[in-house]
Amino acid sequence: MIVAAAVPVAAGLAGIVYGPAAVELPGITASQDSHARYLCGLLLGIGLAFWSAVPRIERHATRFRLLAAIVVLGGVGRFVSLIAAGPPSAPMLAALALELVVTPLLALWQARLAARSYPVAPLQKRVITLQSLPLRPAHSLSARSPRSSAAKP
Repeated sequence: MIVAAAVPVAAGLAGIVYGPAAVELPGITASQDSHARYLCGLLLGIGLAFWSAVPRIERHATRFRLLAAIVVLGGVGRFVSLIAAGPPSAPMLAALALELVVTPLLALWQARLAARSYPVAPLQKRVITLQSLPLRPAHSLSARSPRSSAAKP
């Protein structure tokens, strides 16, 4: 898991430092450069968040699943681009495989690990009867005024 999270960390850092040139995108505008570096910052953050889940990973199911869902959604966007604009370069195809195949497999692995480490006890059937309800006997429901109960020792 540490190695898998190193991919977004390294790619995010490279994208922030080198900008679009890190993925061979020459001749883009300043706005495109800004957007690409922003997205690389998000990628870096996702990788760091995955790393933060590594210690006691079995306890971080919610965090792990949220991060995995974010990565898969990014992969869906990349897949739409593949259909709309054609196949990208080999590194982008590798990223697509990580996003749509490896990440869901890691999420399944983490869920299995969590289930083994913290099994959920099966729900027990409980039959509710009148006898099992915490009811007071009828004679204890008689109305007593505060004075009469205070006068008695």
